[in-house]
Amino acid sequence: MLLVIFQRAAMGQKLGTYSAVYSGVPWFDDRGKVVSAHGANIIKDKGRFYLFGEAHTDTSNAFAGFNCYSSADLYNWKFESVALPVQKSGKLGPNRVGERPKVMKSPKTGEYVMFMHVDTLGYKDQFIGYATAKTVAGPYTFKGPLLFNGKPIKRWDMGTFQDQDGSGYVLSHGGFIYKLSDDFKSISELVNNAFGSGFESPALFRKDSIYYFLGSHLTSWERNDNDYYTSTSLKGPWTKRGLFAPEGTLTWNSQTSFVLPTTGSKETTFLFMGDRWSFPKQASAATYVWQPFTVSGFSLSIPKYQEAWQINLSTGVASPLVNKVKTIENTDEQRITYTGKWQQSTSETLTESSSDVKDASFTATFKGSQISFYGLSRPDGGYARVMVRDRKGKTILASIVDMYSKYPSPGLRFQSPVLPKETYTLTVTVMGERGNWSDKRKSNYGSTGYFVSLDKLVIKE
Repeated sequence: MLLVIFQRAAMGQKLGTYSAVYSGVPWFDDRGKVVSAHGANIIKDKGRFYLFGEAHTDTSNAFAGFNCYSSADLYNWKFESVALPVQKSGKLGPNRVGERPKVMKSPKTGEYVMFMHVDTLGYKDQFIGYATAKTVAGPYTFKGPLLFNGKPIKRWDMGTFQDQDGSGYVLSHGGFIYKLSDDFKSISELVNNAFGSGFESPALFRKDSIYYFLGSHLTSWERNDNDYYTSTSLKGPWTKRGLFAPEGTLTWNSQTSFVLPTTGSKETTFLFMGDRWSFPKQASAATYVWQPFTVSGFSLSIPKYQEAWQINLSTGVASPLVNKVKTIENTDEQRITYTGKWQQSTSETLTESSSDVKDASFTATFKGSQISFYGLSRPDGGYARVMVRDRKGKTILASIVDMYSKYPSPGLRFQSPVLPKETYTLTVTVMGERGNWSDKRKSNYGSTGYFVSLDKLVIKE
C-alpha cells in the first residue's frame, strides 16, 4: 500500500481540512492515509456522501477489497470501513478480480445493494456480481452473480444508474442497459442492446429529459479520449455525440467512472468522476480526476481542466478555487537544493528542472501550512518519491507521484494536506522506476523513461 505516515503524537495536532476538490494528486483521509477508492461511485444518504471504490496493492491486480468513505462536503473524507473485504474463498476470494463497485438503495426494501465486476486474474470468468447490506457503510455480504433469465451476465466493465422514479439499472461495456427488479437483486429486462464496440467503463446520468451515456475505448490502463451518447429514452435510439473533453487530452488523462448530480437552490452541478490509473503502482500513485461538467441540451463537455475547484452544496454552483500562495520557481537555487544530475530546459509552456538519474533529488525548506509541487508529466516520466519532514527531521508524510503522461502535460503533481503552521522540508527523489505494462493482447503501454520534473513549488503560509 501507499506509504503515508502522519505522526499525530509528534505533531500534537490533527490534519487540517481541504477547501476544494483537487484532481491528479493523492488525497488524505481523516486518518492521514491516502484515499483508496478507484472505479468508484458516490451515494448520498441522510445528508452525507458515501464514496465506494477499489482498494489496491502495488504487487498485483488481485481483489483487495472495496473501501467506503463518507464526507459532508466532497472535499474531506472519513474512512468508514472495508465495506466488502476479500472473501476466504470463492469468486471474490484470494487471487480473483473485483472491480468498479457501485452502490444503490432499493426504494422498495430500503436495502443497500452493491454491484461489481467479478473475474479471474486472467479475465476469463467475468460476470456482474452483487452484495447487500442493511446500512450504507456495510458490511456488505457477497451474494454471487446477478442473474438475468436465470443466468449470470457474462460481461466485465459495468456501472449503475438510478432514475428519477427510483428504478435501478445496471450498465455494461458496449452500451447494454439492464433494468433491475424492485429489490435490485435480479434483472427484469434488457432495456438496451450494445451500440458501440470497445465502449467500456460505462457511466450514465440524466438532465431533464436527456440521458447521457459515457464510456472509454479499450486501451488497458492507458488513458484515451472518452466518448458520449445521448437519448431521450433509455431504450434509445442513442446518438453518438463525440468527445466531452478536448481531443488529445485523453479525457484530461483519466477514465470515466461515475457522474454525480449535485442539486442546489440555483442549479445542478454534474460531477465527472474519473480515474488516473498508474500501473503497476495502483495503490501508491493512481489518483482521481473530478471535474464539473458543462451541460447544455445534447452538448456535454469539460472544456477546461481545473486543478482545484469548489462547490456550494446549498446553491449547487461550482467555481474555481482562489488562494493566496507563495511561489518558488525551480531556478531559485537559494531556496531549492539539487543533488545528483539535473538539467534545465525551456519550452513554450514552462521552464523545468528534470532528472532521470536514480536517487537524484531536490529539497526545499519552507514555513507554512501546505506545500504543492508542479512539474511536467511526459511520455518518458517516471515515479518520484515525495517526503515531508518536520523541523526535527521526522518524516510526517511520504507518497509516490507518477510523472508519466502520453503527451507533455504541465500541472499540479503533489499537494500536502493542511498541516500545523511550522517549518518543514520537502524532498522529491527520482526512484528509477516507471509505469510500463502489456495487456492480454500483448500490446505495450506506459512510460519509456524515468524522468522527474520540477516546475515550481507553491506554499500556503
